[in-house]
Amino acid sequence: MCQEIIHVYLMPGMAASPKIFEYIKLPENQFKIHVLEWIIPLEKESLNDYALRLSKNIKHNNIVLLGVSFGGVLVQEISKHIKVRKLIIVSSVKSIHELPRRMLIAKATKAYMLIPTQLASNIDAFAKYAFGSNVTKRLELYKKYLSVNDSKYLSWAIKNMICWNQDKYNLEIIHIHGDSDNVFPIKNISNCITVKGGTHIMIINKYKWFNENLPQIILDN
Repeated sequence: MCQEIIHVYLMPGMAASPKIFEYIKLPENQFKIHVLEWIIPLEKESLNDYALRLSKNIKHNNIVLLGVSFGGVLVQEISKHIKVRKLIIVSSVKSIHELPRRMLIAKATKAYMLIPTQLASNIDAFAKYAFGSNVTKRLELYKKYLSVNDSKYLSWAIKNMICWNQDKYNLEIIHIHGDSDNVFPIKNISNCITVKGGTHIMIINKYKWFNENLPQIILDN
C-alpha cells in the first residue's frame, strides 16, 4: 500500500520570491513541496478577495499551507476559503494584537500611504522597511530574494499588512517565530514555537531547523 503524499504549499513574504524556500527540503517519500507566488492585485482588491483569487493556484486537497511574514497573513486568509490539513505561519502575526507599535501608529496616522512610491524604485529602502535597519551589509542577499517591485503591489501589500484587522485567530494555527525577529518582536507574540536566534529571515538562514523539525510538526495531530 502506497504512503499518502502530503502536499505542502509555501507562500513567501512581502515582495519576496519563492527562492526564499530554495533550501527547504522535506522527505520526498512523504511530502511534495509547491511554491506560491505573489500576483498583482486588482484595483481596490480586498485582502480577502485576493486570497480567494490566489487560492485558485492550489491544485490539491487537504494541504499543508505555510506562509512567511505577510505571506503568513495571506495564508490565514486563504484558509478561510479552502480546507487545510495544517496551517503554519513563520515570522508572522496571528492577529492585530501581535502587530508592533510602529505599525499600529502607521495605521492610525495613515503614514503607510506615504511609503510605497519611495520603496518601489529603491530596493535599499524597501529592504530596510521589510527586514529592519540592519540589512545594509547583506543587501545583495535581499536583492536576490526580493523580486516584486511593482509599485501597485507594494502599496497594496503595505496597506493590507498594516491595516489587517483580524481580531481572533484560528486556535489550530501553528506559529513558528524567532526570538530575534526585529520586524515582529517576540514580546508581542503568544502561543508560538520559538526558534532560538531566529530573525525575520530565518526561513533562509535557519533552514536546517525547518528541515529537521517541519516533518514532525506537520505529522503531529
